[in-house]
Amino acid sequence: MARLRRTPPHDLDPEARALYDEITSGPRGRFMVDAAGGLTGPFNAMLLSPPVGHPLQELGAAVRYRSSLTDRARELAILVVAGHHDSAFERAAHEPIARDLGFTDDQLQALRDGTPPHLDDPAEAAVHAVTRALVTEGDLGDDEYALLGERALFELTTLVGYYATLALQLRVFRV
Repeated sequence: MARLRRTPPHDLDPEARALYDEITSGPRGRFMVDAAGGLTGPFNAMLLSPPVGHPLQELGAAVRYRSSLTDRARELAILVVAGHHDSAFERAAHEPIARDLGFTDDQLQALRDGTPPHLDDPAEAAVHAVTRALVTEGDLGDDEYALLGERALFELTTLVGYYATLALQLRVFRV
């Protein structure tokens, strides 16, 4: 049972309403609103503290839409985090995106199970290996560190941290 009520926009205070408007006007907005206008997923909780929610949702937009990671690499990493944290919401939100990007049912099942999917692209295999190490070990050995360039590594560690934060919030607020 969800712990937070989804607040319709007309019931929000001005600061929360400004954040609501920012979230719903962006590329994720059309997917994150229920029939009554309340925010779904992690975004509803962000309205509890707009001074924290605003930069958090902005970080999410940056890792989703402005990083140098390919779309496939990004979705692969998100699904590794979702699988590790057993985040049903993130899986439900991102598996269709991954499927549209060409991930197979077998690959998606492997990511759900936390097992290595068969990946033909060596760059994607590197992203998978690094992301698995980050979620299971919280660090990288020298060999894993060397798999990606430093910019990609910075963006990937940021993505992993962001989606781990969302997984925690989704679990605590029973979303």
